[in-house]
Amino acid sequence: MITSSPTRVPVTPAQTDLSALKFNQYSVIGVTLLALISGLSVLTLLLGAAMLLGAVYPDLSPLRAAYRMFGQRLGLRPEVVEEDPRAHHFAQGVGGVFLLASSLSGLAGLPLLGLGLGLMVIALASLNLSQKICVGCLMYFQYRRLRYTVLSR
Repeated sequence: MITSSPTRVPVTPAQTDLSALKFNQYSVIGVTLLALISGLSVLTLLLGAAMLLGAVYPDLSPLRAAYRMFGQRLGLRPEVVEEDPRAHHFAQGVGGVFLLASSLSGLAGLPLLGLGLGLMVIALASLNLSQKICVGCLMYFQYRRLRYTVLSR
């Protein structure tokens, strides 16, 4: 019996657009700052929900759609690198959770907690922009490492 070898489909390496990440970080900083200054918790609620949607379903991301509409007009050119985007999606999800918690804290009458959570998101997005240190990505890699350690026992 002659068997044919399985057909190998070339694997395309995962890609990440660094300009889209910068756009997202500037958007997060700007909208969160505006929400904290104006006291409009609904802005952080909407942004947090948009970030969570983008983290779970990247193709439906409102921030990605905004980048596609406005990125080039703002002078951003795609800077695509071969890098797995899952860590960035995880980080976006963490930021979204923090913004939702910030918003809900403000709406629940805990404005200092909401302010602190919002400022933390701004600080971490600024750290990523200025020093290229993505704390949410580091959390993702630690989570993966812990998961591997636990499952390999």
